[in-house]
Amino acid sequence: MAGFLVTYGVWLAIIVLGEQLQEWGVLGPVFFIALQTLQVILSPIPGEATGFLGGYLFGERLGFVYSTIGLTLGSLAAFGLGRLLGAHSVRRWVRQDTWDRLGFILEAEGAILCFIVFLIPGSPKDITSYLFGLSPLPCWIFTVASTLGRLPGTWVLSAQGAHTASGNYLWVIVLTAIMVAVALPLYYYRTRIVA
Repeated sequence: MAGFLVTYGVWLAIIVLGEQLQEWGVLGPVFFIALQTLQVILSPIPGEATGFLGGYLFGERLGFVYSTIGLTLGSLAAFGLGRLLGAHSVRRWVRQDTWDRLGFILEAEGAILCFIVFLIPGSPKDITSYLFGLSPLPCWIFTVASTLGRLPGTWVLSAQGAHTASGNYLWVIVLTAIMVAVALPLYYYRTRIVA
């Protein structure tokens, strides 16, 4: 019952926010990109909902582009804040179990690891961005690897939103089934994959 209420609440928020963004006309994409940026910096905002919203409002292609821009800016901001504030400050924001599980990132130097972490569905990409800011990984490598790792998931969410807006629910079901078929094994074996 609680899951249903949360889903219904998110759906209502998407509809209300979507109507507001459409009223803003050409400023709608700017505000949407800002929303995507903030959802990375402020972890509690669900990225899946905003990614879906982008496709729903702007279509598959533009929703994908706007989401990617916002997610990249947000990841860069979180990376920069992590680097600026240091481990002592970031550690206060991160739960101990998450810190223990993802602490290996602090020593990460490779683009492939960054790419894989951002590719795995369900990984906390917002917190991960802060943690990569504490690592010796150069900013430009982080930017490229994290953006490329996010692309498949961002496209799926944009496509789901666009097909929902057009009433093409069969494609939404197909995309969701494919996403679940790929995401579940990746999520289940995430620790082994990253190791």
